[in-house]
Parts: sequence; structure tokens; C-alpha cells
Amino acid sequence: MSSVITVSGDHKLKLQDVNPSNTNGMEREDAEAKIAVLGKQLTDLNELQYEANTQGLLIVLQGMDTSGKDGTIRCLLDYANAQGTHVVPFKVPTEIESSHDFLWRVHLRTPGKGEITIFNRSHYEDVLIARVHELADERTIEQRYKQINAFEQLLSDSGVIILKFFLHIDKDEQKERLLAREEDPEKSWKLSMADWQERQYWDDYQKAYELAINNCSSSIAPWHIVPANHKWSRNYAILHTIVHHLQPFGEIWQGQLEERGKRALAELKAYRANNATP
Repeated sequence: MSSVITVSGDHKLKLQDVNPSNTNGMEREDAEAKIAVLGKQLTDLNELQYEANTQGLLIVLQGMDTSGKDGTIRCLLDYANAQGTHVVPFKVPTEIESSHDFLWRVHLRTPGKGEITIFNRSHYEDVLIARVHELADERTIEQRYKQINAFEQLLSDSGVIILKFFLHIDKDEQKERLLAREEDPEKSWKLSMADWQERQYWDDYQKAYELAINNCSSSIAPWHIVPANHKWSRNYAILHTIVHHLQPFGEIWQGQLEERGKRALAELKAYRANNATP
């Protein structure tokens, strides 16, 4: 069991009720041992997915600054197939991107069959930052919730498995991580005045996330709320969720590959029966 809370549309989330330090009673040593096992399972499942080439996997990572999106990506890349895994960071839209609808640049980067794509931030920025900084009016944001749901339904109908994670830290933990960057020369490149400036909108962001999660959770694209104050617990929780979700698909992919093997063997036997073996 992990500390993840899954929101699939049948109940409403209140972030204030979620403890960002919750580890579900697990200790770090135990979590790290389980991460190694889960990582091997993810590698095996990803290999089946890649070879079956029938479904893509989209992993969406959202969270406040310093919540651990980069660390999560490093953890996942330790176990994913490099040939079929892509990381897409979404920053401020370019002039060309801004001239299209807000989902245009996102749809271009969704995973193809057999691929994993990890979004570092995502289409949800257009209902988060847009709400907090009043870059769009309420009517537009409400429309975007519906458009996001329709977009994710389209992806699901097209064979994309969608896993969305909100990495939940508290304000004190963020402060500690921001200050730690100032003390670590190897992380000084991450320093940004904007990170401190955005802290003044903390409560507004929490509300914006709560609204986005509650408006855009469904059975095909639920939100997984990950207590992320402890990095090791965060990594375990995310790996556990991904592996648990992919295991039923793994059986399907294995069956598809076995059927493909049978057809290939039958074709080979038929060829040999009609042609001299070199």
C-alpha cells in the first residue's frame, strides 16, 4: 500500500485534508528496497508495452516549485526504455504556440504506440497559472476544464494510458528546499527570483489545483495525489501506482506478443514447406 490518494471523479478533494508528509507508516530503508523491486517490474512492463506497440503511456507531473518533478523523472528514467521514452517540459508558450488553441502544443507531444511520454508540467498550466494570475476569465477557464476532459477522452479512446500525478508538498518544505539551493553550489543553477515571488500566491495555487483536480478527474484519467515532502516516499508511491496500473495491461501485451509469435512461426513453417532451406 502507498500513501497516494486517487481522485477519479466520484468524490471531491480538499488538499488541506491531505498530509504532505504521510508515508503510510513506511520507513525509508523499506521503501528503497521496494523501489528496486518495483523498478524491475516497470522495466519488464515497459518492454512488453514497447514490443506490443499497441498503446502509449502518458505520465503527467504537476506540483508547486520544488515539489520534485525533476527528481521523479530521474527515478522513472532509471527503469524506462530509453528508446521509447520522452520527457517534455512545458514552459511559457512561444509566439507560435500562443497563436493556436491551448491544447495544440500539447497534442503534438503525446505518446505514440509503444512509447512513454512524461510531461513536466502540462496542459493544466492553462487552468492553473491562468487562474492565479488572471490570464483568462472564469468562463474561459470553465470551458478549458471541459476541453481538457474531452482531450483526455480522445487520447484514451486512441489507446493512450493516462496517469496524472500531483506532487503535494507544504509551504514550509518548499521554503527549506529553496533555501537549500542557495547553500548548494551544484544546484545554484536552479535559483530563481520567480520561485520566491510565486510563493505569495501559495493559497491561490492550492485552490487552483483543487479546482483543476476536481473538475478534471475521471475513470480514464484520474488524478493521483502524492504526499511529496519525503522524496523516497514520493518515488515509491509513484512507482507503485504506475506498476499497479500497468499490470493488467501487461497481461494483454504478453498475450498479443504470444499471438504475434505464433503467426510468425506459422509463416516461417509455411515458407520452409514451399522453399528449399538454404
